[in-house]
Amino acid sequence: MSDTPKHLPVEALDDWTEAVCAALGIDRESVDVALLLNLARDVAHGVARPAAPLSAYLAGLAAGRAGGAREDTADAVAAITRLAADWPSPETHS
Repeated sequence: MSDTPKHLPVEALDDWTEAVCAALGIDRESVDVALLLNLARDVAHGVARPAAPLSAYLAGLAAGRAGGAREDTADAVAAITRLAADWPSPETHS
């Protein structure tokens, strides 16, 4: 692994998603990229930046356990988004 950071150009996101789905045997149509990116944004801004990837993982885990359909992901994301919206600010969180 090099010390030079690699950044994915926005236009390559679809190619990356296709490749990851193929590597993991996931139906690409079951992945709502915008939904997951919005989740990451909401959690990063409402809770903390490091909570964003963790929350995306947990949403995927919950969706998989519920059956893995696109709707299962939407349900998990909705639950996490509600939690992030109600999360106390750092000043009030102890």
